[in-house]
Amino acid sequence: MQQVEVAVIGTGWCGGIRAETLSRSSLVDKLHICDIRPDRLAEVKALTDAATATLDYRDIIENDRIKVVYISTTPESNHYPIARDCLRAGKHVLLEKPIAIELFEADELIEIARRANLKFTIGYSQRFNPKLAYAKKKITDGTLGKPVSVMVSRHLSRSLGKKISSRGRLSPATMESTHDLDFVFWLLEPAKPVRVYSQGAYGYMQAVNGSYDIMWSTVTMDNGVLVSIGGGWNLPPSYPNYCATTIEITGTEGSLFLDDTQRDNWLNTMKDGTQYPMSTMPGEWVDHVYAGQMGPETIHFLECVLRDQPPMVSPESARRVMETYLGADLSAESGAPISLPLDNQSLSAVQDLYKKFRTPV
Repeated sequence: MQQVEVAVIGTGWCGGIRAETLSRSSLVDKLHICDIRPDRLAEVKALTDAATATLDYRDIIENDRIKVVYISTTPESNHYPIARDCLRAGKHVLLEKPIAIELFEADELIEIARRANLKFTIGYSQRFNPKLAYAKKKITDGTLGKPVSVMVSRHLSRSLGKKISSRGRLSPATMESTHDLDFVFWLLEPAKPVRVYSQGAYGYMQAVNGSYDIMWSTVTMDNGVLVSIGGGWNLPPSYPNYCATTIEITGTEGSLFLDDTQRDNWLNTMKDGTQYPMSTMPGEWVDHVYAGQMGPETIHFLECVLRDQPPMVSPESARRVMETYLGADLSAESGAPISLPLDNQSLSAVQDLYKKFRTPV
């Protein structure tokens, strides 16, 4: 059996899941891990029996035996420099979303991978959600006829929202709706977005980091399909990592409604009250099985490398998603619809907007 040495840089929540998944795979020869927090590094090393554990990602870069790297670092501004260094070192890379903070960074990463013929993908794990895969199947096999509209509503608990937004003022469109923009664009391929209009509303999160609690974005596709995507992070913290999603798809020959709120799993304790286990966005290990999508996504990328096949998520599609949520942020600020792809005027306005976002509240 062909095996490969792999590394995970950043072993927090998502990186820890990927490391544990890889440690259980027979495709992995040796696992190497990296994190800047010694206590977390020791915890994951003990959990995964990693061959090496380092505080410096350059140790991963300089190890020529490591062929595949999963980058799960935070804050998100670390994505570009670490991914760039890994690709330049000739390693195949799975990078958590977002692909980058700036569009030119995304372009450079894509070009480095293309020239070196390396596998490069972005962690849009929702494509590995069985319910969303079913929606893709029903669009592709023509069951729903010609798609007419897609609506996705995603809510996170404010505990998780606060954790995510503490890393920087990134909007709900950038951090949450990005998953659904990717999912819907995948669903409607080869159609492409041509316009986005977005609105946001303030609540709990405004005092935390100045962010909207929720944003709704209306996206027009070049084939006329109407897309409406809402993402928010202000649900009460009854379960710290709770995520609830509802999806409605209509077509000329049918409709598909999907309930992914996970409210069929109830746990109630004297200590913590009502919880909805197995409802996190990436999923989680439950004893010997994985409940969710990040486990299968992690192995999918490894198999793509070993079989020399393209990963399901191309970096070009991730860049298109990035351009759309940048347009959504700009639209919410200006109150006007934004044409896609972004023209020079919009790109300049995005830069001004992010200077404002990066100013401490």
